[in-house]
Amino acid sequence: MSSPDFANRRVLSLESRRAKEIESLITTFGGRPVVAPAVRELPLDSDADVLALGDGIIAGAFDVVVFLTGVGARALVEAMGRAGRRDALIAALREARIVVRGPKPLAVMRELDVPVWATAPEPNTWRELLVALDTKAGAGRLTDARVAVQEYGVSNSDLLDALRARGARVTAAPTYQWAMPEDLEPLREGVRAVVRGDIDVIVITSGIQIVNFLTVAREMGLEADVKQALARILVASIGPSSSAELRRHDVEPTFEPSRPKMGLLIREAAERVGTAGL
Repeated sequence: MSSPDFANRRVLSLESRRAKEIESLITTFGGRPVVAPAVRELPLDSDADVLALGDGIIAGAFDVVVFLTGVGARALVEAMGRAGRRDALIAALREARIVVRGPKPLAVMRELDVPVWATAPEPNTWRELLVALDTKAGAGRLTDARVAVQEYGVSNSDLLDALRARGARVTAAPTYQWAMPEDLEPLREGVRAVVRGDIDVIVITSGIQIVNFLTVAREMGLEADVKQALARILVASIGPSSSAELRRHDVEPTFEPSRPKMGLLIREAAERVGTAGL
């Protein structure tokens, strides 16, 4: 069996935080990376909501605390640190029932020596998180349970509604926000390259990436052209959440990797290049 190889094809990534890493991976597998960061992760305009979440945890106001992202978990700890309450927060977390969506918030809890009560299995979506929570809590055990949910750039209404449907009293608190990149020119050039037919593969590691990419395309008057072009290239999606966002925008992902890991996403995209007829 031949080794995975993009064979010098041009691969567009919209990754921001791990842009250098994904660029290196694409190059390792023989691709020509085109990196156009699509998202900025920013602190909230005020720490008020974050501190309210942290103080609620310290006060024992929640029966279950759910962390959806590692970035969000760190943002909470950092905000409480600025307020002089970091140690009190960590002590309270160690006494709480902590639920994490995936490996990144799990890693933060381990760094803090905080035991985790339940972990969502791969592909680490809100659906797996609910299954893990239902399994751990038992039937009907969420009725009247006070559940805090650390949110990220957008509110996950599906998760919050599902928790409320189980009878939980939900407190949702964003700990950071998403924004467009300060420099939009790489995204604009990515749009132009897709429309020109200069891109063979696009890799999506978060649903917000395609939202912002298409927003920029719309502002350029090229959204329809981009969608037509994406139908002709290999669209690699990291997992179900990203795929659902793609489909919401009428873009069909070509595949998801065998596990929702960035390295596997790039490797398996390189494997599929030949079979996709590129």
